[in-house]
Amino acid sequence: MTNPGEILVIKIGGSTLGSHDTTLRDVVSLHSRGLRPVVVHGGGNKVTEWLGRLGIETEFVRGRRVTDTETLQVVIAVLAGLVNKELVSSIIAHGGNAVGLSGADGGLMRAEIREPDLGYVGEITQVDPAPVNALLDAGYIPVIATSALGPSSADGNDTQLLNVNGDTSACEIAVALKASRLIFLTDVPGVKDGQGAVLSTLTRSQAQTLMDSGVISGGMIPKVAACLHALPSVPTTQIIDGRPTGALVEAADSVHTGTTIVGGRE
Repeated sequence: MTNPGEILVIKIGGSTLGSHDTTLRDVVSLHSRGLRPVVVHGGGNKVTEWLGRLGIETEFVRGRRVTDTETLQVVIAVLAGLVNKELVSSIIAHGGNAVGLSGADGGLMRAEIREPDLGYVGEITQVDPAPVNALLDAGYIPVIATSALGPSSADGNDTQLLNVNGDTSACEIAVALKASRLIFLTDVPGVKDGQGAVLSTLTRSQAQTLMDSGVISGGMIPKVAACLHALPSVPTTQIIDGRPTGALVEAADSVHTGTTIVGGRE
């Protein structure tokens, strides 16, 4: 059970955006109970849709979107613009008070390019929680689009925006905020074992074994990896199905749902 004043970082993935679940209503409900939810969102499906509309080809390398200058412009416009403001407006429509921002706003997230073949894709190097804490202290629900500031130009007059992984962003934000809980919302019941059964709890060693054997694969890998990285800074990390009614409230109330990752660093 979460207590008033605790920070919950909630990652909404592109696969659940617009699926008519009760997630945003649940966020407002948790906020009304005195909890301090922070929403971090992706929107890769919407980005791909708009790239297609504009006739821009989408290329993936090792499961990650190659982001050239043209693609980056669409990524920022769709995530920090369209998707972010749709989420903010929906939270307000449900009676909440939300403010949308990106990882660039207030210098929230900084990143650097480590894989040049991916283009303008960064790995997060620093998170400054001050902008989010200011919003939380003022009673707002922060809604964060995942982008980051890259290195400044040689003359110091320009800073490159970078596309960053949403799951990693949620993890790093949760750690920086000293959140009590990190919850990933997906479109599957949770992490499954080799026989397809959902695992209600998963230890660090079990998770690593399942990833090494290929049982945990695809988009579930960065979510599990993010949960492991967040521990033990974030006491509770969960991967749940965000589609059922009240799923987020149930997860926050520690009702057995999805998969809870347990255990500190080994």
